[in-house]
Order: sequence, then structure tokens, then C-alpha cells
Amino acid sequence: MTNPTPSDKDRVVIFDTTLRDGEQCPGATMTHEEKLEVAELLDTMGVDIIEAGFPIASEGDFAAVREIAQRSKNAVICGLSRAAFKDIDRCAEAIKPAKRKRIHTFLSTSPVHMKYKLQKEPHEVYEMVIAQVTRARSHTDDVEWSSEDGTRTEIDFLCRCVEAAIKAGATTINIPDTVGYTTPDEYFNLFKTVIERVPNSDKAVFSTHCHNDLGMAVANSLAGVRGGARQIECTINGIGERAGNAALEEVVMAIKTRNDVFPYATGIDSTMLTRASKLVSAATSFPVQYNKAIVGRNAFAHESGIHQDGMLKNAQTYEIMTPDSVGVKQTSLVMGKHSGRHAFVHKLEELGYQLAANQLEDAFVRFKALADRKKQIYDEDIEALVDEEIATAHDRVKIVSLTVIAGTMGPQTATLTADIEGKHITTQSTGNGPVDAIFNAIHKLVPHEAKLELYQVHAVTEGTDAQAEVSVRLSEGGRSYTARGADPDTLVASAKAYLGALNKLTSKSSRTPSVEGRIHANDAG
Repeated sequence: MTNPTPSDKDRVVIFDTTLRDGEQCPGATMTHEEKLEVAELLDTMGVDIIEAGFPIASEGDFAAVREIAQRSKNAVICGLSRAAFKDIDRCAEAIKPAKRKRIHTFLSTSPVHMKYKLQKEPHEVYEMVIAQVTRARSHTDDVEWSSEDGTRTEIDFLCRCVEAAIKAGATTINIPDTVGYTTPDEYFNLFKTVIERVPNSDKAVFSTHCHNDLGMAVANSLAGVRGGARQIECTINGIGERAGNAALEEVVMAIKTRNDVFPYATGIDSTMLTRASKLVSAATSFPVQYNKAIVGRNAFAHESGIHQDGMLKNAQTYEIMTPDSVGVKQTSLVMGKHSGRHAFVHKLEELGYQLAANQLEDAFVRFKALADRKKQIYDEDIEALVDEEIATAHDRVKIVSLTVIAGTMGPQTATLTADIEGKHITTQSTGNGPVDAIFNAIHKLVPHEAKLELYQVHAVTEGTDAQAEVSVRLSEGGRSYTARGADPDTLVASAKAYLGALNKLTSKSSRTPSVEGRIHANDAG
């Protein structure tokens, strides 16, 4: 079904906070270059507002927001700030180059937050709302104000604050379900009540911002729209604090597929959803669960005989949307060692990837090497290979060769040659097991104090020749980074994953918030 041309009344604005709330997810920090790449894709796919970061959190966040603001072509570029004037001013400076810019400033309004977090009385918070919006409005005409923990705020006080924020110049009012506590009926009634009770509500756009702690973020967001909101704040793959945010792809496809129930429209090109999902997954090293709605590996897979029979007769028997509507194309093309570059590019396009020329060449070389080692290449093999290629494109240290001697007679030994900024360096180390020996060798090449928080292995496909996909998470100084590595040899995959996480941790271009900045960022709704 094709959405009608939207009017102001039925147009839902998509506010993407992948680069802000999504990046606050522990271990999901992106490098400067990765943020720019994600922002460019969000801009291209039709996201209305990109919340590019929290400028006061760190120099890196400020630099990323500013460069995204300089590069943006269509989207409004938004920065987040607390109520403090220095936050708001810093945010204004970061977004200044943008053609269209917004300051998003927030303040807690629930009794529990005011008492324990802010340690302020309601009348003090009320005055702060007016002051922060006024300050933000002095920098830009586009100001969004959020009542953090809005769904646990007393309704009378919420209405007073919203009225004051609009009077002070806020053009968007966000009532977030910061802790994922509300239900669709409650959220619907909340927006309906606030919009009806606040005299100047017609002068602002109302926004949802839902967390998924009880698994209702998307349902609550859509309920908020039914209650009068016309902006949804969401993230690619639903990443974000704790259980995550409302997933952009689910919101968009719910509106598109069930337009009879949700008679609204967005400006998102849904055929780019899978591509966006893969990019964010690769950049953050956060895998997308196989049964994830819309973009999961199994979203359009059918194994049951009854389902397969129905699909062969008519796809609509078990699919409520077409794969190509979200950027997934089905094909019978079998990939193997005789496949050429053209077929490989075609397969990548079908899987939703678009690579730069140098990335494509590297990926093709690795594909051919894999095809020589593996009889049958599955889509999952190619996805793992390309995700790794994207994730390691800017790595300072890369594995060149690895030899491991293991067995019942220890200690195990690893000889590793790595490319460190163009120079090949070889070292040897022992360990309590082959993986420990490899990680010790890496430590000798790149000295660090990082702690290994996660080491996880799973097979990408079935069979004894299946690629192993290893996930490694390292932490140091309050920062945490996750990376994945894939290879038919589990030990090689382990080395790739460890180096991937270490590259993120030590990269000069990985401009991450300070510990203090990260604490501030975690205050956001």
C-alpha cells in the first residue's frame, strides 16, 4: 500500500537519536568516521531530524556534531543539552554550521527525579524550564524541550511546565517514557490530556521518546501519535540505554503496512532500512538478533514445510510486507569460488550493502579466499565478511598472519604478525590455551591496560567448515568497546575481534566522551 501525500495533520516527523541515545548504550560507542557515515545515510534515507550527539559531553562529541552539521544536506541537525546555560551554549556552537538546526534541552519533572536526582522543589524546576528554553531560543528558533521521566510526572505539574516551555519559545515538546514504564493506553491518554489541557499546545509539535524496558517502545510511540504527537524519537535497530529505544524500522513499517490503523505518513525511504541496520550494527559491533522485526536475518525466512508451501503458492500467505520494501532482495544466485566480481557486487546489493571502491575490492579478495576454503558460501558468510570489512576499514592495527601451536602439552604458543600503521611487526607469546596466547601476543604488540569483559564464539552457518564469529568486549577507563571477527578458523576470528575492539579503544580518531561526560550523557531521556 502506498502512503498518501501527507498533510501537516497526518505527517509524522522521524527524529533519529542513534548517534546520541543509541551511542549511550554500553559498548556501542562509534568512532568519528563511523558517526559521519551513519549521519550521511540517515540524511539520505529521509530522517527529518538527526540528534547528532551531546556536545558538552566531550570534545569528541562536540567535533562530531559540528562536522555532521557542516555536512548535512536535508535533515535538521540537533544537539542535546541539559538545563545548564553552559550546556545550551556549547550545543548552540556545535550545531551552528547546519542549514537547519535545533537545540534539544531537557529537565526532570517526576517527583522521584526532582527529589533524588535534581534535589530541587517543583517551583524551582518550573523556573528552570522557563530559563533553559529562553536561553536556547536566544540561539535558534527551533527549540525542543523534554520533560525527562514525563510518564511518571504528576499531570498538573507536567501541564504547567509544558505551557511554560511553549510560552518561552519551545516549538517541540517531548514527553519521554524515560524508563520504559508506561503502556500504550496510558501514553495515548497522556498526550491527549496534555494537548487538551495546555492552552497554547497548538503552537508546538508534540513528540514521543520511548524506551523498551517492558518491550512496548514501538507500541507506545504509535499510541502517542494516536494521542496527538506528530514526532517519534527512535533509533536504528532500537539500540539505546538499557533495553533500547523504539526501533525506527519498526515504527516506519508499522505505519506503512498498517496505514488503515495508523493513517499517517513519514518521509523515510523504507528500501534503505536494511542497509541502515547493517551499517549501525557494523559500526557499533552490536549484532541484530535473528528474529528482529523488519531487519533480522529471519524476518523473511521460512523453514516450516507448511509455511514454505504457502509461500510457493502466494507470498502473501505468510508475509505482510515484501522483502524489497525494506531493502532485502531474494535471489537463487549461488556464490562460490567461481563467482566473479559482478556477481559479488550484485549479491551485496541484494543483501543491502553499498561499499566504497576500496572496501569492495578488499571484501572481494577476502570472499575469494573464503570460497577457496569453504565449499558453499551462504548469505550469512558474506554478511559476516562484509560487516567485518566495514568495521575494520579505519583500523590502525590489522592482522597479517597468525600461527598457533596448541595441544595437550602446554604452554600454547602464538606467533603473530600485525600491520601497525603500515609496518609489519612480528611477536611470539605463550598462554594458558591458544586464545590466551594470541591475546598475550597482541598485548606485546600493542601494550594496554584494557580488561577483557566478553569473549563469545558462535558459528555463522552450519557444518564443520562454518565460519566462526567471535565477539570481544574490552573496557578501560570507564569506556567499553565491542568488536566482532569472522573466519573459518576460530583462533583467527578471535584475533580479529580482539584487535577490532583494541583499535576502537586506542584509535586516535575514536573521540569518545570522558568518564564524566559519559555520566552526564546517561542523564538524558
